[in-house]
Amino acid sequence: MTGPLVYVMGPSGAGKDSVLERARNMLSIDAPVVFAHRYITRPADVGGENHVALSRAEFAMRRAHGLFAFHWHAHGNDYGIGREIDTWRAADLTVVVSGSREHYEKVAGNAGLHPVLITAPLDKLRARLASRGRESEAAAASRLQRSEAYAVSDPRLVTIVNDGALEASAEVFIRALATLRSSPAARRRARSAPAR
Repeated sequence: MTGPLVYVMGPSGAGKDSVLERARNMLSIDAPVVFAHRYITRPADVGGENHVALSRAEFAMRRAHGLFAFHWHAHGNDYGIGREIDTWRAADLTVVVSGSREHYEKVAGNAGLHPVLITAPLDKLRARLASRGRESEAAAASRLQRSEAYAVSDPRLVTIVNDGALEASAEVFIRALATLRSSPAARRRARSAPAR
């Protein structure tokens, strides 16, 4: 059996990392769900998600040796999801990855993949980008411009509008995971899908 792959994406400032972290803490320790960390050519001490920081040379070497299941470039950095997710899915675990709306077009056809869009109104995005202080004003403006640049059109898409209490958004995400695991159609697809 191959476990589902939950591909989470959304504009900068939507609170993806916060929702995923809260959901991870709220899930039962027995839940068959694992959250993949990302490999990023960004220093580890800049705040935000708990990622594995790589130099550009390290990232290029890993990519050349096929160590990434997915990889893309955005905001001046390289991002990767490690091949370890294949082992986790082969163990029938639900794997959650934080991806990119632009990159999603390249992976949308993967068997067992389930897209989730976490978003928020533009004023919330602007305020959150300003408060985290991770980018310059120009870089934050560029991220805002991208917020509406990549529409995701997929009948499987689950959209979470993260504009209220963080716990509420995390609960919606957890319910989506539970539905995915319990859906007979999803389980049939997982059984028939070859491991990547």
